[in-house]
Amino acid sequence: MGTSFLVDQALDVARRALDGLSLRQQVISRNLANVDTPGYQAQQVDFESALKRALNKTKSLPLTTTSHTHLASPTSSIGYQVSARPGGSFRADQNNVDIDVELTEMSEAGIAYQAITQSVSKKLQLLKTIANSR
Repeated sequence: MGTSFLVDQALDVARRALDGLSLRQQVISRNLANVDTPGYQAQQVDFESALKRALNKTKSLPLTTTSHTHLASPTSSIGYQVSARPGGSFRADQNNVDIDVELTEMSEAGIAYQAITQSVSKKLQLLKTIANSR
């Protein structure tokens, strides 16, 4: 028999992308919370590159086990990295958080998150329709 409906690479990629977008929103929130903290360096998450590397490395995306009785989250094997955001202008207090950039990126991440969840929802609705038609 072909691949299972439950083991769907598109759904797995969508889940990993949602995990990355969620982490990005957390980092942006942390940046906004520290907009007035002296010496704070704005951070960023580039999950797209890590996701592309993981998908190009292998098409099967194997699970990583931490012990013989537990399974680790597949996202942890991708290794999304939080890094300092390059560029930006430093203020006198050595803080480089730009509230306009942060709010723009928060909006973009929210829109991307919503688009992915809607596509996953439509795919699951299609699978439900197929299952109910049998």
